Amino acid sequence: MAEVARKVITWEDYLQGEPKGLECYEIEDGEVIVVGAPSGEHQWVIKVLLRVLDDFVTSRQLGVVIQAPFDVVVQRDPVRTRQPDLLFLRKERGGTPEQIRQLKRLEIPPDIVIEVVLASEEETERLEHKLRDYHRIGVPEVWLVYPEERAVEVLVWAEDGWRWHGLFFSKDKIRSTILGETDFAVGRIFE
Repeated sequence: MAEVARKVITWEDYLQGEPKGLECYEIEDGEVIVVGAPSGEHQWVIKVLLRVLDDFVTSRQLGVVIQAPFDVVVQRDPVRTRQPDLLFLRKERGGTPEQIRQLKRLEIPPDIVIEVVLASEEETERLEHKLRDYHRIGVPEVWLVYPEERAVEVLVWAEDGWRWHGLFFSKDKIRSTILGETDFAVGRIFE
């Protein structure tokens, strides 16, 4: 995603609804970074993954899956937010439809963050920043989805950084420390 504009805001500005009229943005130390629209491939993968993952967690009443744009607050001062492509929040931690509908932003770490990764130097650098923020707030698990390789990599939080949990390809089912083994093969995500 290409950066197109920057603006600096405070936590108070943010609570008043800044940035107005924007969907694809993140805030890094008060600086609003507006990013270009994602590619069709990126959006298609998110659409399919949202459908299969939501079916999985809903049928088991595990919690909710939410897609971007939805802010996850990393810190208040200076303001820092992320908008993961998808996130999962367990029912026990407020992940019910009723509770989520009342939120304007998420101020606790999601149980799982999912990012679709397309190869580019800029995207790799942004992903490194996001992973640092997700680790800092204590997100237990991150899924990195690679459309070009048709694979999903699962990382798990550890004190000293991310620990590799697994790399899952087309016929594999994703094994998660949070959800257990999914009932869908990775290949379904890329149909």
